[in-house]
Amino acid sequence: MVLHNLLEYFDLKRWLIFFFLFLLLVDIIRNKNPPNFPPGPWRPPFVGNILTGVDYKSIDKLHKQYGDVFSVRWGSNKTVFICGYKMMKEALVTQLDSFVERPVIPLFDKIYKGRGVSLSNGYMWKMQRKFVITHLRYFGEAKKTLELSIQQESVFLCEAFKEEKGPFNPQFYLNTAVSNIISALVFGHRFDYHDERFLNIQRLLVEAVSLAGSSQANLYNIFPFLFDYLHGPHQKMFADYFAILDFVKDEIRKHKENLDPSDLRDYIDAYLVEMEKKKSDPEAGFDLDTLACATMDMFEAGTETLATTLRWALLFLMGFPEIQKKVQAEIDSVIGQSRQPNLADRPNMPYTEAVIHEIQRKGNILPLGFPKRACKDMTLGGYFIPKGTSMTTNLSSVLNDKNEWETPDTFNPGHFLDEQGQFCKRDAFMPFSAGKRVCLGEPLARMELFLFITFLMQRFTFSPGPGEELSLKGQLGFTYTPMPYCMCVIPR
Repeated sequence: MVLHNLLEYFDLKRWLIFFFLFLLLVDIIRNKNPPNFPPGPWRPPFVGNILTGVDYKSIDKLHKQYGDVFSVRWGSNKTVFICGYKMMKEALVTQLDSFVERPVIPLFDKIYKGRGVSLSNGYMWKMQRKFVITHLRYFGEAKKTLELSIQQESVFLCEAFKEEKGPFNPQFYLNTAVSNIISALVFGHRFDYHDERFLNIQRLLVEAVSLAGSSQANLYNIFPFLFDYLHGPHQKMFADYFAILDFVKDEIRKHKENLDPSDLRDYIDAYLVEMEKKKSDPEAGFDLDTLACATMDMFEAGTETLATTLRWALLFLMGFPEIQKKVQAEIDSVIGQSRQPNLADRPNMPYTEAVIHEIQRKGNILPLGFPKRACKDMTLGGYFIPKGTSMTTNLSSVLNDKNEWETPDTFNPGHFLDEQGQFCKRDAFMPFSAGKRVCLGEPLARMELFLFITFLMQRFTFSPGPGEELSLKGQLGFTYTPMPYCMCVIPR
């Protein structure tokens, strides 16, 4: 009787209000911050700070308001942002073991499913990471083939530039050149600059990386259960990545067909042999699915970030012709025109080395790094961060930290030169992040940047196309890239 009266009293409107208040109470309890959690903007119920931009400029504004450690909530996911060199060093270097895990990122988990190196955790990550480090060194540095491969690719790149008779956009030439270096290591061969299938893969990669940084992609990370059924840029991004994954799987299939365990040609061969050795250890993750994801991860990382850095390099050198001339003068003095640059030249070229570092600092290609996760309860900057909390490093705030750089807003190679004009390292130079999750491709990237840039500067003078107004402001996708531009090359 009482229940019947209660049901009569609660009409549909009252039931909806009651249901809303119940959900609101659950949201408040579920998302209540622990004591002394990093501060942040007010978080509206249910959606959190969904209207807060995910670009580094929006994060920089919050940094100024809330300090070096603050938090943002998207949906029910809380992320702690760490800014400035001192706090970054504390998090990634001093507390070395605190942020060695990756959170589940729905946008990438749909593709990688926690496999490979960048997105795996625990024992699998340790075993996959160890294998990558060992075999990239073996097929590159230890066999003394990597430097020669970059030198040869520099020749192909210069020939492609020479074929252009007027202003042209160098983007896909650069993408193909650097992609051929990682392709030689992983696949055992390079691709022709006019290979349409390979060029299409490069286009898909550029598009996918751009879409991964869109606001719609961030909404997918917040509400994957909803956006899985909605059309939008995220669906195009998935299609692009799966097409690239098919390309990688095709390379793996070819390797399996003619594998000779006694004559390992490249990374894929070595991995296929390791799969047989690790059959009794499935937790290590050595299987075909992990190989495909790891290989695509290496292919993407070895292409997009470095090619973008080279695009910034040409842009800055055109924008500051006096710096371009000084680099060329040092090249002429140390190397001359009768031979190619080699890595042994690098210690004798402090100005060129300083320019390359400043290009990376100002290029700022991965301003927010890649998310990590606290693997234990910890204290940072006086705030409590519980185990499992996602963390994002604001690398841009380090590369532009006013306490570390004399003129952070200016392109100034002097940041990396001492009073005698010799190259000097700077602790706040962290374009590859730091700690145990530092980019494994850093040694390769440094080699490629020096050899490609010095060879191009040795062979050409670069200038904007007629009427071209160069913009040093970039555009943000998942990486921070230059605006498209056209250039002219003048043989020296």
